[in-house]
Amino acid sequence: MKKNIIIFMVLLIVGLSTASAISINEANSILDTIDTSRNFTGTDFSAVMTMISEDPDTGVEKKKVQQFRRDDEEMFLMLFIEPASEKGQGYLNIGENLWFYDPQSRKFNHTSMKESFGGTDAKNSDFGASSLGDDYKVLSVEEGKLGRFNVYIMDLEGTNSEVTYPAVKIWITKDTNLMLKSEDFSATGRLMRTSLFPSYAKVGEKYLATKMIFKDELIEGKKTQITITDISTKDLPDSIFTKSYVERVNR
Repeated sequence: MKKNIIIFMVLLIVGLSTASAISINEANSILDTIDTSRNFTGTDFSAVMTMISEDPDTGVEKKKVQQFRRDDEEMFLMLFIEPASEKGQGYLNIGENLWFYDPQSRKFNHTSMKESFGGTDAKNSDFGASSLGDDYKVLSVEEGKLGRFNVYIMDLEGTNSEVTYPAVKIWITKDTNLMLKSEDFSATGRLMRTSLFPSYAKVGEKYLATKMIFKDELIEGKKTQITITDISTKDLPDSIFTKSYVERVNR
Protein backbone atom coordinates (compact mmCIF):
# COMPACT_ATOMS: atom_id res chain seq x y z
CA MET A 1 0.00 0.00 0.00
CA LYS A 2 2.80 2.39 0.95
CA LYS A 3 4.59 1.59 -2.32
CA ASN A 4 1.42 2.38 -4.29
CA ILE A 5 1.09 5.74 -2.52
CA ILE A 6 4.69 6.63 -3.42
CA ILE A 7 4.13 5.68 -7.06
CA PHE A 8 0.93 7.74 -7.16
CA MET A 9 2.69 10.78 -5.71
CA VAL A 10 5.51 10.50 -8.26
CA LEU A 11 2.99 10.28 -11.09
CA LEU A 12 1.12 13.26 -9.67
CA ILE A 13 4.31 15.36 -9.54
CA VAL A 14 5.22 14.40 -13.12
CA GLY A 15 1.70 15.25 -14.24
CA LEU A 16 1.78 18.65 -12.60
CA SER A 17 5.17 19.36 -14.12
CA THR A 18 3.94 18.45 -17.59
CA ALA A 19 0.80 20.52 -17.17
CA SER A 20 2.76 23.63 -16.22
CA ALA A 21 4.99 23.51 -19.30
CA ILE A 22 3.97 25.38 -22.46
CA SER A 23 3.71 23.78 -25.89
CA ILE A 24 6.05 24.40 -28.83
CA ASN A 25 3.28 26.34 -30.58
CA GLU A 26 2.83 28.56 -27.52
CA ALA A 27 6.59 29.09 -27.36
CA ASN A 28 6.66 30.12 -31.04
CA SER A 29 3.87 32.60 -30.31
CA ILE A 30 6.05 34.12 -27.57
CA LEU A 31 8.72 34.85 -30.20
CA ASP A 32 6.15 36.94 -32.09
CA THR A 33 5.19 38.68 -28.84
CA ILE A 34 8.84 39.55 -28.21
CA ASP A 35 9.12 41.07 -31.69
CA THR A 36 5.98 43.14 -31.15
CA SER A 37 7.17 44.47 -27.79
CA ARG A 38 10.67 45.37 -29.04
CA ASN A 39 9.90 46.88 -32.46
CA PHE A 40 8.96 50.55 -32.72
CA THR A 41 6.13 50.20 -35.21
CA GLY A 42 4.08 53.30 -35.93
CA THR A 43 6.80 55.61 -34.65
CA ASP A 44 10.43 56.54 -35.27
CA PHE A 45 13.12 55.95 -32.68
CA SER A 46 16.43 57.58 -31.80
CA ALA A 47 18.94 57.21 -28.98
CA VAL A 48 22.61 57.48 -28.06
CA MET A 49 24.63 54.33 -27.45
CA THR A 50 27.78 54.28 -25.33
CA MET A 51 29.87 51.20 -26.03
CA ILE A 52 32.71 50.02 -23.82
CA SER A 53 34.76 47.22 -25.37
CA GLU A 54 37.33 45.19 -23.46
CA ASP A 55 39.94 43.17 -25.32
CA PRO A 56 42.81 41.31 -23.61
CA ASP A 57 45.13 42.32 -26.48
CA THR A 58 44.11 45.91 -27.25
CA GLY A 59 42.72 47.06 -23.90
CA VAL A 60 39.60 49.14 -23.28
CA GLU A 61 37.99 51.29 -25.95
CA LYS A 62 34.98 53.63 -25.75
CA LYS A 63 32.69 54.45 -28.65
CA LYS A 64 29.61 56.64 -28.81
CA VAL A 65 26.99 56.17 -31.52
CA GLN A 66 23.88 58.12 -32.55
CA GLN A 67 21.14 55.65 -33.43
CA PHE A 68 18.12 56.27 -35.69
CA ARG A 69 15.46 53.63 -36.49
CA ARG A 70 12.33 53.42 -38.61
CA ASP A 71 11.20 49.83 -38.09
CA ASP A 72 8.07 50.14 -40.26
CA GLU A 73 10.31 50.52 -43.32
CA GLU A 74 13.21 48.34 -42.11
CA MET A 75 15.65 51.24 -41.96
CA PHE A 76 18.28 52.35 -39.49
CA LEU A 77 21.27 54.66 -39.36
CA MET A 78 24.12 54.39 -36.88
CA LEU A 79 26.57 57.32 -36.83
CA PHE A 80 29.78 57.30 -34.78
CA ILE A 81 30.24 60.36 -32.58
CA GLU A 82 33.32 59.17 -30.67
CA PRO A 83 36.23 58.51 -30.80
CA ALA A 84 37.47 61.32 -33.03
CA SER A 85 39.28 58.83 -35.26
CA GLU A 86 35.94 57.17 -36.15
CA LYS A 87 33.67 60.22 -36.08
CA GLY A 88 31.41 60.31 -39.12
CA GLN A 89 31.62 56.61 -39.88
CA GLY A 90 28.21 55.06 -40.18
CA TYR A 91 26.00 52.12 -41.01
CA LEU A 92 22.95 52.77 -43.18
CA ASN A 93 20.37 50.02 -43.58
CA ILE A 94 17.50 50.23 -46.07
CA GLY A 95 15.53 47.01 -46.47
CA GLU A 96 17.93 44.25 -47.49
CA ASN A 97 20.83 46.63 -48.13
CA LEU A 98 23.36 47.57 -45.48
CA TRP A 99 26.21 49.97 -46.23
CA PHE A 100 29.19 51.10 -44.20
CA TYR A 101 30.34 54.67 -44.85
CA ASP A 102 33.95 55.75 -44.40
CA PRO A 103 34.37 59.56 -44.39
CA GLN A 104 38.07 59.24 -45.25
CA SER A 105 37.46 57.48 -48.56
CA ARG A 106 33.96 58.99 -48.91
CA LYS A 107 32.70 55.62 -50.06
CA PHE A 108 29.75 53.39 -49.15
CA ASN A 109 30.59 49.70 -49.08
CA HIS A 110 28.07 46.89 -48.80
CA THR A 111 28.36 44.84 -45.63
CA SER A 112 26.33 42.16 -43.87
CA MET A 113 24.08 42.00 -40.83
CA LYS A 114 26.25 39.09 -39.66
CA GLU A 115 29.39 41.23 -39.41
CA SER A 116 30.79 42.83 -36.28
CA PHE A 117 29.52 46.34 -35.53
CA GLY A 118 32.48 48.72 -35.56
CA GLY A 119 34.89 46.04 -34.38
CA THR A 120 32.94 45.40 -31.17
CA ASP A 121 31.37 42.16 -29.93
CA ALA A 122 27.96 43.36 -31.12
CA LYS A 123 26.69 42.39 -34.57
CA ASN A 124 25.01 44.70 -37.07
CA SER A 125 21.86 42.58 -36.71
CA ASP A 126 21.62 43.53 -33.02
CA PHE A 127 20.42 47.02 -33.95
CA GLY A 128 17.68 46.47 -36.49
CA ALA A 129 14.07 45.46 -35.95
CA SER A 130 13.56 42.22 -34.03
CA SER A 131 12.55 39.27 -36.24
CA LEU A 132 12.76 36.23 -33.97
CA GLY A 133 9.34 35.00 -35.06
CA ASP A 134 10.30 35.07 -38.75
CA ASP A 135 13.88 33.85 -38.47
CA TYR A 136 13.67 31.08 -35.86
CA LYS A 137 11.51 28.19 -34.72
CA VAL A 138 11.43 26.68 -31.24
CA LEU A 139 12.87 23.17 -30.95
CA SER A 140 12.37 22.74 -27.20
CA VAL A 141 11.18 24.73 -24.19
CA GLU A 142 11.53 24.23 -20.46
CA GLU A 143 10.94 26.25 -17.32
CA GLY A 144 13.76 27.45 -15.13
CA LYS A 145 15.27 30.27 -13.09
CA LEU A 146 17.73 32.98 -14.04
CA GLY A 147 18.71 34.79 -10.90
CA ARG A 148 15.43 35.77 -9.22
CA PHE A 149 13.40 35.49 -12.42
CA ASN A 150 11.15 32.63 -13.48
CA VAL A 151 11.92 32.01 -17.14
CA TYR A 152 11.22 29.92 -20.18
CA ILE A 153 14.40 28.49 -21.68
CA MET A 154 14.03 27.91 -25.41
CA ASP A 155 16.31 26.27 -27.96
CA LEU A 156 15.84 27.92 -31.37
CA GLU A 157 16.84 26.90 -34.87
CA GLY A 158 17.23 29.35 -37.75
CA THR A 159 14.70 29.05 -40.56
CA ASN A 160 16.82 30.76 -43.24
CA SER A 161 20.44 31.33 -44.22
CA GLU A 162 20.30 35.05 -43.42
CA VAL A 163 20.32 34.64 -39.64
CA THR A 164 23.50 35.72 -37.87
CA TYR A 165 23.61 32.52 -35.82
CA PRO A 166 21.96 29.25 -36.95
CA ALA A 167 21.15 28.16 -33.40
CA VAL A 168 20.27 30.24 -30.34
CA LYS A 169 19.25 29.53 -26.76
CA ILE A 170 17.21 32.21 -25.01
CA TRP A 171 15.97 32.92 -21.48
CA ILE A 172 12.60 34.72 -21.44
CA THR A 173 10.75 36.04 -18.37
CA LYS A 174 7.48 34.17 -17.89
CA ASP A 175 5.47 37.19 -16.77
CA THR A 176 6.66 39.90 -19.18
CA ASN A 177 8.27 38.01 -22.11
CA LEU A 178 11.52 39.95 -21.85
CA MET A 179 14.72 38.36 -23.07
CA LEU A 180 17.31 38.31 -20.28
CA LYS A 181 19.99 36.16 -21.88
CA SER A 182 20.90 34.45 -25.12
CA GLU A 183 23.60 32.04 -26.22
CA ASP A 184 24.57 32.04 -29.90
CA PHE A 185 25.90 28.90 -31.56
CA SER A 186 27.63 28.04 -34.83
CA ALA A 187 26.28 25.42 -37.25
CA THR A 188 28.54 22.85 -35.56
CA GLY A 189 27.07 23.61 -32.14
CA ARG A 190 29.99 25.66 -30.79
CA LEU A 191 29.09 28.45 -28.38
CA MET A 192 30.21 31.69 -30.06
CA ARG A 193 28.71 34.46 -27.96
CA THR A 194 26.70 35.05 -24.80
CA SER A 195 24.46 38.13 -24.55
CA LEU A 196 22.92 39.58 -21.39
CA PHE A 197 20.11 42.13 -21.16
CA PRO A 198 19.97 43.14 -17.47
CA SER A 199 18.10 46.43 -17.80
CA TYR A 200 14.95 47.47 -19.67
CA ALA A 201 12.97 50.69 -20.02
CA LYS A 202 9.34 50.95 -21.07
CA VAL A 203 9.01 53.41 -23.95
CA GLY A 204 5.32 53.92 -24.63
CA GLU A 205 3.99 50.40 -25.07
CA LYS A 206 7.41 49.04 -26.06
CA TYR A 207 10.27 47.57 -24.06
CA LEU A 208 13.85 48.60 -24.81
CA ALA A 209 16.96 46.93 -23.44
CA THR A 210 18.92 49.90 -22.11
CA LYS A 211 21.92 47.82 -21.11
CA MET A 212 23.41 44.99 -23.14
CA ILE A 213 26.52 42.89 -22.58
CA PHE A 214 27.99 40.84 -25.43
CA LYS A 215 30.65 38.32 -24.40
CA ASP A 216 32.92 36.66 -26.96
CA GLU A 217 33.10 32.98 -25.99
CA LEU A 218 36.12 32.29 -28.24
CA ILE A 219 38.44 34.85 -26.65
CA GLU A 220 38.52 34.92 -22.86
CA GLY A 221 38.02 38.37 -21.39
CA LYS A 222 36.70 39.92 -24.61
CA LYS A 223 33.32 41.66 -24.27
CA THR A 224 31.34 44.80 -25.08
CA GLN A 225 28.87 46.62 -22.85
CA ILE A 226 26.31 48.98 -24.37
CA THR A 227 24.28 51.59 -22.49
CA ILE A 228 21.43 53.42 -24.23
CA THR A 229 20.41 56.97 -23.27
CA ASP A 230 18.66 60.04 -24.78
CA ILE A 231 15.76 57.91 -26.00
CA SER A 232 13.18 59.60 -28.24
CA THR A 233 10.21 58.47 -30.34
CA LYS A 234 9.75 61.81 -32.12
CA ASP A 235 9.25 61.77 -35.88
CA LEU A 236 12.46 61.87 -37.89
CA PRO A 237 12.95 63.57 -41.27
CA ASP A 238 12.90 61.14 -44.20
CA SER A 239 16.25 62.57 -45.28
CA ILE A 240 18.03 60.96 -42.30
CA PHE A 241 17.73 57.54 -43.89
CA THR A 242 19.63 58.48 -47.05
CA LYS A 243 23.21 58.33 -48.28
CA SER A 244 23.16 62.07 -48.96
CA TYR A 245 22.42 62.78 -45.29
CA VAL A 246 25.37 60.64 -44.16
CA GLU A 247 27.63 62.47 -46.57
CA ARG A 248 26.25 65.88 -45.55
CA VAL A 249 26.90 65.45 -41.82
CA ASN A 250 30.54 64.68 -42.65
CA ARG A 251 31.19 67.91 -44.53
